Amino acid sequence: MTNLTAGPVPQHVAIIMDGNGRWAKARGLPRTMGHRKGVEAVRETVRTAASAGIQYLTLYAFSSENWRRPESEVTDLMGLLKMFIRRDLAELHKENVRIRIIGDKVQLRSDLLPLLLEAEETTRGNTGITLVIAFNYGSRDEITRAVQRLASDVANGLLAPHQITAEHLSATLDTQGIPDPDLVIRTSGEERLSNFLLWQSAYSELMFLPDFWPDFSRETFLKALESYACRDRRFGGVDETTRAVGSV
Repeated sequence: MTNLTAGPVPQHVAIIMDGNGRWAKARGLPRTMGHRKGVEAVRETVRTAASAGIQYLTLYAFSSENWRRPESEVTDLMGLLKMFIRRDLAELHKENVRIRIIGDKVQLRSDLLPLLLEAEETTRGNTGITLVIAFNYGSRDEITRAVQRLASDVANGLLAPHQITAEHLSATLDTQGIPDPDLVIRTSGEERLSNFLLWQSAYSELMFLPDFWPDFSRETFLKALESYACRDRRFGGVDETTRAVGSV
């Protein structure tokens, strides 16, 4: 375990890994070099999260909108994902990491899906940190698919409309069985969620960092966790120990 500032460690951290292209551009390098450097940051982040006692780490690897990028860049990203799985799967498995994939798998290319399913199946019995990879993922699409499944249950007489609850919807999302993120981090200075875990992040702490993703180091991550430990999470309620007279 690492030495963290006294306070709670988040059970689940989700990260929007942003800024690979701008990192490369600032150095006069092709965007592909930024993505390659970003893979190194992924490896370091997984190790840091595990050593800090985080139980779930979700990484926004490829959004359903990223297919709109230039074909050469998409091809390189797909190649990096394949390389990451082939090179790192054995080590992750050895380190007791469990891998979960969220996103629309139906629309995935045939050469990618078997690799992703293999990563999930190989590590299914592991009991260490769960690494959730959001690939071909978009939160609006995820919620739409969940609503369609619930509507199908209603149409087939398995569920009445008035019986549908927030818990029903949560259990139908890609993240079924995964706790909502305590902390959502976005790198590169952008301050938006960009269609990432919109339902699940209703009460998450948000943190927007100026660092481009390839510069996201162990030290940066630990400072973010220290900052999180100082926050007061009330989930819509109040902390009676600090509530001032007349406050709301």
